Amino acid sequence: MIKYKVSVLCIFLMGLCAFNFFNVGANDFPLLGKVIYIDPGHGGVDPGAIYKDLYESKLNLEISYQLSKELEKKGALVYMTRYGDYDLSVKYAVNRKRSDLSRRANIINKSECDLYLSIHLNADTSPTWSGAQVFYDDINDENEKIANIIQKELKAHLRTKRKYEETTSMYLHKRVERPGVLIEVGFITNPNERYLLKKTWYQQKVANVITGGVLKYFETK
Repeated sequence: MIKYKVSVLCIFLMGLCAFNFFNVGANDFPLLGKVIYIDPGHGGVDPGAIYKDLYESKLNLEISYQLSKELEKKGALVYMTRYGDYDLSVKYAVNRKRSDLSRRANIINKSECDLYLSIHLNADTSPTWSGAQVFYDDINDENEKIANIIQKELKAHLRTKRKYEETTSMYLHKRVERPGVLIEVGFITNPNERYLLKKTWYQQKVANVITGGVLKYFETK
């Protein structure tokens, strides 16, 4: 009788542990099972926008690393198209930039990821232009919804007045069939935003805000 009671108790405890494991997974790791690809814009021969000795490609990578960490904390499996200062063009390519973008698109498409996020900085001849903004291509039906949700988070937490915008002129995003958007996280040509975007704490804030948008998007799925 005692052995029977012990066996029943063990089975009960095992079931309780299993329940708690899955319950914790759902609550603490809401992105568990999601695959997300981050594309740090530019790199290598293509530095992107430049202000004096500050390269967009460098800041894109730093912010992408911060974003990767935040998404992983939520349980996502995260990959990036580049992990250093290099481009993805094939050797001896006639047009290295187009080769680079084509390879990025192919990598993201083949991954069959649940979401991709392309991280960039904006630039303008006027130093007064500022604000983070999301761009999307209508190649995937989910893209506008993603852009809308993330832009709302940017407005709420980074105080941008910009609206998300459709674009059909970006070579990479016309070719990526997976759901995703391009996020211009600020203007490298704006003194205030340039100062902030170089700071680790602000890069972490940007990453947290984007992650918040990602969480809200998957809540709608």
